[in-house]
Amino acid sequence: MRLIKELNDGDRLIIQALVGSVNQGTNKSGSPYLNVELRDSSGSINSKKWEVEDNDYDTFVSGNIVEVMMEVIKYNDALQGKIINAKLLNNEQIDVARFIKAPPIAKEELISRWNNLVNSIKDKDCKAILDYFIKKFGEKIFVAPAAASVHHEFSSGLLMHSVSLAEHADYFSKFYHDINRDLIVTGALLHDFGKMIELVGPAVYHYSVEGKLLGHISIMCGELRIAQKELGITSEVPLLLEHIVLSHHGQYEFGSPVLPLTREALLISMIDNLDSKMLVLDKALEDVKPGEFTQKIFPLDNRMFYKPIK
Repeated sequence: MRLIKELNDGDRLIIQALVGSVNQGTNKSGSPYLNVELRDSSGSINSKKWEVEDNDYDTFVSGNIVEVMMEVIKYNDALQGKIINAKLLNNEQIDVARFIKAPPIAKEELISRWNNLVNSIKDKDCKAILDYFIKKFGEKIFVAPAAASVHHEFSSGLLMHSVSLAEHADYFSKFYHDINRDLIVTGALLHDFGKMIELVGPAVYHYSVEGKLLGHISIMCGELRIAQKELGITSEVPLLLEHIVLSHHGQYEFGSPVLPLTREALLISMIDNLDSKMLVLDKALEDVKPGEFTQKIFPLDNRMFYKPIK
């Protein structure tokens, strides 16, 4: 079976894929069609099923693994699938890992870097809070994505994003006077932990009821309040960590209910924005040839980025 990243314009073939997002549209004559995102470990392709049959609504369900006969066409400078027919496969007889995008850095390396960061924390309250959440979330920390789409949406995406932020925070803390190194590294490691409640899987992640109603920022703020009470911490550390979580998106319009008002929170918001945008750009540049531009990237102000010739 060909991988999605190996597809070319004009191909007519059968592939196996994981169904990602699905939504229904209506054509000019009023007939329904399906927009289906098909995924495997190499990437994804947006596809359409123009002639919808009754069993398609059971086949194309997020999280199902399907065998699809399709044609590949280029539309608006991007490959798109035209689904001819499909059948549902038995997930229990298939290695689902074949269809889940792996992190660009080996999970084992990320776990090692995570452990080094956790073990470097000397402040007793920061360490107690970290240990509390490590015990609470366990293995989820090492497999969860950081988003349903856009950036770090792959397996271990949360781990990669958290480690990257914490390492950046550790590095930059050396350059600025009076930055609390342990506080900022702890905040970086924990800032997105609410996503493990906001997003549920296992193969295709979607928003939980709590995720839709509260969002990961509010969820994690509540989790920190619970941790403070259960651990009996009386210092300012939990409050300062709550502020980092609440303000890490940096602006009201990006979902932060408060703006950064400490040095640590300001730095976290800046490197969080940097890390997420660089991953968005890396993802867009993956299939772009040197000397060409990406398509317009919505999270980056609809700009098209150039891939230099090496």
